[in-house]
Order: sequence, then structure tokens, then C-alpha cells
Amino acid sequence: MPANLNGQVAVVTGGAGGIGEAICIGLAQAGATVVVGYNRSEGPAAELAARLPAAAGAPQHAALKCPVTDSAALAQMAADVQRRYGRCDILVNCAGTTRFVPHADLAGLDDGLIDEILATNVRGPIAALRALQPLLAAPKAGGHSGLVVNISSIAAVTAMGSNIAYCASKAAVDNLTKSLARALAPAIRVLSVSPGLADTEFVKSLDVAWRDEQAARTPLKRLALPEEVAAAVVAAATHLTFTTGAVIPVDGGRPLA
Repeated sequence: MPANLNGQVAVVTGGAGGIGEAICIGLAQAGATVVVGYNRSEGPAAELAARLPAAAGAPQHAALKCPVTDSAALAQMAADVQRRYGRCDILVNCAGTTRFVPHADLAGLDDGLIDEILATNVRGPIAALRALQPLLAAPKAGGHSGLVVNISSIAAVTAMGSNIAYCASKAAVDNLTKSLARALAPAIRVLSVSPGLADTEFVKSLDVAWRDEQAARTPLKRLALPEEVAAAVVAAATHLTFTTGAVIPVDGGRPLA
């Protein structure tokens, strides 16, 4: 099994977000050259790319505009990755969106929000993979497959989350992972990493009593760390090399409660 990702190139959509940043750092620490994909967060993405650790002699990390709802822009991003590096080994679909709407408040779940969630969380991973598929499927040294990791959510299983459209979108992501894994094997492996509530800066800004309740309901009695989600992504690339079509939980056992 490869001990590191030296010589490999990874694209992370939503790379400047809390979990996305941890994934970028984890992949870079493992030796990969990382493309920090962003939509509106150009400054944070560029700053992150500049401070990522780099393997000796490796190409520079980059921050590239990567709006997952814009297929033309994704095609441009893929062409830029081809021009800069000539390869892409790993795609992490981390870009996502949601808004808190009580599940019973169907009037509050307006059509615009539903369309935004489905376009970003479901169509987005398909579009990003479509743009990078030729690079991911290209023969790799050592015969390893290209890898796609979709960042899902425990909401796909529990149907508890920020709103019902978000829960449905993550269930779709897990189904998409299985369909793509079957369709694209053996050239490309596809997995989901499914976190429970992660202790990001966004979550830290929410009601403390609510956060504490979520931790108390989790058998391990805490929230997931972004670094733990990142570790699962890195493991998918470095150790779980005969795994595809699987959903890897990083949820502290929350469905058991």
C-alpha cells in the first residue's frame, strides 16, 4: 500500500471551507500537490494554498476557481489542472450548501433553496467529476486507480439535518457514489466519507446548548473534528486501495443512539 501521495495531484472543491481546509492540509501532509477549489473565497483559498506543506521537488499547490454549478467554469479548471500538472489523481467533492429550515416548515423550504441545494450538492459532484474524468481515468504509475471522494453526511442515513432537502441531497450523494463506483471501475474508485456534525468554525457559531446536545447524543460524546474527516479521505487514498462504492462513516456512532 502506498505510504504517501508523493507525485499525486488532488483537487478539492470547497477547499477553503472548514472541512475542505482540513482535507487540503491532510492531503498535502501526505505528499500530494493540492488544488484548493473555491467559488467566492478566492482570498482564503489562495492563502491556504500558499501555506500548505509541500514535498521536496513537488509542483506548487494552487487555488483555482471551481464553482460546481458552472460546468463551463469546471471545464476551464480541468484544463488549467491539465496545463499545470498534466494529471489529476484525486478529486474530493467537498463543496456544499444548506440553510437551517425546520423540517415541518415546508413553506420555509422555498423552491430557490431546494434548487440551490440540489444543484450544488448533487449536480455539483457529477459536474466536477465529468470535467476531470479524463485525467482521473488516465493510466497511473503503479497501476493505481483514480479516486473520487464525495463528502456526504450522517443526514443521509438519519434524515436529521439542517433541512429535508439537505438530507435528501446527501442520500443522493451516497447513491451516486455507488452508481459511479460500478460505472467507472476499474479506472476510477468512488467513495463517500460521511461525517456526523463536525466542530467547524461555522458550527462553533451556533447555539452552545444545541451543540452540546448533539455531542451528548453521540456515543463518543463529542463532535467530529475536521481533521478526523480529513484522515478518512487520506486513508481512502493511501490504505483503502481495494475499496470502492463504500460509505465511510466518521460519526462517533451517532446512528446507534
